[in-house]
Amino acid sequence: MQFLEAKGASIPPVGLGTWELRGRECARLVTQAIKLGYRHIDTAQMYGNERDVGEGVRASGIKREEMFVVTKVSPENLAPRLLERSVKESVRDLRLGEIDLLLLHWPNKDVPLKDTIDALVNVKRDGLVHQIGVSNYTVALLEQADRLAEHRLVCNQVEMHPYLDQSKVIAACRALDMTVVAYSPIARGSAKRDAVLERIGKTHGKSAAQVSLRWLVQQGIGVIPRTSRLERLSENISIFDFELSDAEMKQIRSLARADGRIVDWSWSPQWD
Repeated sequence: MQFLEAKGASIPPVGLGTWELRGRECARLVTQAIKLGYRHIDTAQMYGNERDVGEGVRASGIKREEMFVVTKVSPENLAPRLLERSVKESVRDLRLGEIDLLLLHWPNKDVPLKDTIDALVNVKRDGLVHQIGVSNYTVALLEQADRLAEHRLVCNQVEMHPYLDQSKVIAACRALDMTVVAYSPIARGSAKRDAVLERIGKTHGKSAAQVSLRWLVQQGIGVIPRTSRLERLSENISIFDFELSDAEMKQIRSLARADGRIVDWSWSPQWD
């Protein structure tokens, strides 16, 4: 499994998303995922499960340095004092020491971006986190944030799947030497029932969901599929034993549509 590399960060390309997972179920899934080979676990302050994720990582018995744990700052915590306090709370709840990658979960137009970025850089400088990045950032916001952070940002996590054209954001991230990590990479289950993906999957002896994930990873994009089913954990990480042809990659790319975005809230930025 090749890592995604950017500015000194090495990010495992397949991770476990934990949105909506809670309590013992969350901890159990995290532990099982790690036993199956996952080394990248994604959580967020907004998910309310950092304590459960940390418990699952510790219960796995894997050495801490082998894991890559990501959490995200809630948009209501982007003012400097709130950000620094909330990150300390995340470190306390995870009980895993330094956070491997801390992301700003969503932009907040009510807080000056410079203030937020300065605070983000400070928590890195203070040793609370190892790497920093953003999530749900547009091209314009990416360029501004990376400049303010003096090119320390290593990642932009965004919605990405075959039905959403994110080529502009991908190009901007690569120009800034930032990795791209895709959330909702199976389009919240829609990809599992897609006729094109199913047909391509049969050629390789794989499921439609695996084809969707492979399509992203083959572009050098990380994926963090969420599942609450143990049997799906093994399926989602078993995507490194086949390769899509150029023609298949093009077919999947053609599935993008104008209304393909799934995640869009009142606080979302003006998308590219």
